[in-house]
Amino acid sequence: MDSLSAKEISCPICCEIFKAPVLLSCSHSFCKECLQQFWRSKNTRECPVCRRRSSRDDPPCNLVLKNLCESFLKGRDKSRSSGSEDEVCSLHSEKLKLFCLDDKQPVCLVCRDSQKHVKHTFRPISEVLSSYKEELRFLQEKLKHREKIKGECVKTIQHIKSQAEHTEHQIKLEFEKLHQFLRDEEETAISALKEEKQRKNQMMTEKLEEMNRCISALSHTIKDMEEMMNASEVLFLKNFPVTMERLQTSQLDPQVASGALIDVARYLGNLHFRVWKKAQGIVQNTPVILDPNTAHPDLLLSDDLTSLRCSSDSQALPDNPERFDEHSCALGSEGFNSGTHCWEVEVKESSSWALGVTTASSQRKGCDFFDTGVWSVQYRLFEESGFPVTQKLERVKVQLEYDRGTVSFSDPVTNTHLYTFTTTFTENVFPFFYSFSHLRILQLNYL
Repeated sequence: MDSLSAKEISCPICCEIFKAPVLLSCSHSFCKECLQQFWRSKNTRECPVCRRRSSRDDPPCNLVLKNLCESFLKGRDKSRSSGSEDEVCSLHSEKLKLFCLDDKQPVCLVCRDSQKHVKHTFRPISEVLSSYKEELRFLQEKLKHREKIKGECVKTIQHIKSQAEHTEHQIKLEFEKLHQFLRDEEETAISALKEEKQRKNQMMTEKLEEMNRCISALSHTIKDMEEMMNASEVLFLKNFPVTMERLQTSQLDPQVASGALIDVARYLGNLHFRVWKKAQGIVQNTPVILDPNTAHPDLLLSDDLTSLRCSSDSQALPDNPERFDEHSCALGSEGFNSGTHCWEVEVKESSSWALGVTTASSQRKGCDFFDTGVWSVQYRLFEESGFPVTQKLERVKVQLEYDRGTVSFSDPVTNTHLYTFTTTFTENVFPFFYSFSHLRILQLNYL
């Protein structure tokens, strides 16, 4: 059995191990289905090998060959379980030496000569193996890349949640400040209204008491004169002129003073506008706001996004396309494509820094950021990029005139011009900030 090959027990028609073999009178055997299909195609019952006609439509089963094939298949299955089937053809038990490029399967020499592989192209397994190994390495690298992207997606989802929670918290804090300011203004206005109400109520109460005194005095005088008139008309006539003259000179009618009513217009007139004007004193307004989605992981941004400082511990942030990964940079949140824009930056606490503008398409990954599309001044930084500032400064003013194509830098403390770049802008430009320590964008008082 060990010396038996698959070729010896293979059907001459399909070249595979017999399935339900039948025996013709000429002693040739075939798979039952293969023989029936051959007879249907030829429309005759001749032997496919010797062409001798068969006298029977349904040839008998070749039990000996059937048992032999079953034993062979069992032995092959046993060898497969031991791992040797990888090197041996499952149909012919021959060593697999070739690879069929059409069927994408390893085959033996018998398979190559079979009807199934007519006009197929073959290559030695060793040649195809090296090519497939290279493709496998490519797939392995692709898998690693996709796993990395998946990790970034997971990190991004977690960061989105963290960003949303933090932003919501900050929104509530800022609106609480505005609410408290409005509550204080409301309380101040109502207190002033109550004070005016009390003051004017007091004034009118005093007027009312004075009126009561005048009425009481006049009533007594009238009563005395009536009694005098009833007692003696002559005495009444003598005293009446004197009494009337005294009344006219000593008791003038009290008058209600003007301005006695509440000054409603003082409280309600342009109320919203007056509160808004007053609110400008507590509302911060900076011309440039930092974009946290561009900040290098070493940079910590303030909650109001107007200052940054460099930390020795990198944050676990997503490596999104907008973020710097080599330089400690951050961009402004808004790009400019026209007009004049100005902002001031406090740099006195930074040991080294760079400020300026950069194009929207500038490279943010790797070390090539300062190579192209950057207009900046810098202090104790890269000698090969930007305009170097040698003196220690407290503040730097940046003025971008997009339409004229200029970026100017000056010292606003001494009103000294530092440098001006002249170019032609063709795309959006963003303010950028580079620091190893601390920078702060200052508020401009133009409200």
